[in-house]
Amino acid sequence: MNREGAKTRPPRTGARSTLLYARPGIIVTVDRFTIGRNSYRVADLTHLRTTRGPHDRIAVRAVVITAGMLGGVGVLLGFTGGLHRLTAGAYLILGAVFLLPAALALVGDRWRPPPHELWGWYQGSEMLLFSADDERQFGQVTRSLLRAREVNRYGSWVDPLAGAEPWRPNR
Repeated sequence: MNREGAKTRPPRTGARSTLLYARPGIIVTVDRFTIGRNSYRVADLTHLRTTRGPHDRIAVRAVVITAGMLGGVGVLLGFTGGLHRLTAGAYLILGAVFLLPAALALVGDRWRPPPHELWGWYQGSEMLLFSADDERQFGQVTRSLLRAREVNRYGSWVDPLAGAEPWRPNR
């Protein structure tokens, strides 16, 4: 403590605080992985795996409702004997309409793709560590977290460019 009464924290000696990734709300250092208000020690993270999240609920509901309605129409046509009286053009239109749920599923996945998720074990329980819709950001965060785990596993951080001296010709 200095004379004015302000408390200052002395610099930590031996602390590794090399910044690997930093964006608003996401910070990955050699020691910590911070997402919003959640912060994890990198050394405590194990069994990391990436998956895709669930599909968009609206797209799933649209596919289920459309498939159910089309199935109901098909059953009604089958029981009433209307299938025998249909022309070839009506069969083509009916076949195209029955492909509507598949088309809705494809459009729904393009419109709102499932998020990328990073899962891992932290202090004995499996939890969702990070989720993002942006594949590029997800890849950058995942790679920097894996790099931080390697640094923790193998001991120290050595930046190859910082330690290299420039080449000078012999004169």
